[in-house]
Amino acid sequence: MNIYVQLGKRIAYLRKKKKMSQLDLAITADVNKNYVSDLERGKRNPTLMILNRLSKALDVDLSILLQGIKDYTFEDIVSTISSIR
Repeated sequence: MNIYVQLGKRIAYLRKKKKMSQLDLAITADVNKNYVSDLERGKRNPTLMILNRLSKALDVDLSILLQGIKDYTFEDIVSTISSIR
């Protein structure tokens, strides 16, 4: 799973945890609702400024927004598969 998809899932998780709709988040973060939808589907590469606005809208630190997101390399995947065997 690439980092954009991971980030999108994280944003959706935090948004739902706060019982916010995509429109609520978009309005609070001052971004377009379609942009929030694209983000949550991993279709956007947000700037640091957008991430900061989203974290404020979700009332979490930026580090919490990015928590658990990892750029998996081919070696990571091979290592994971090898450890399963």
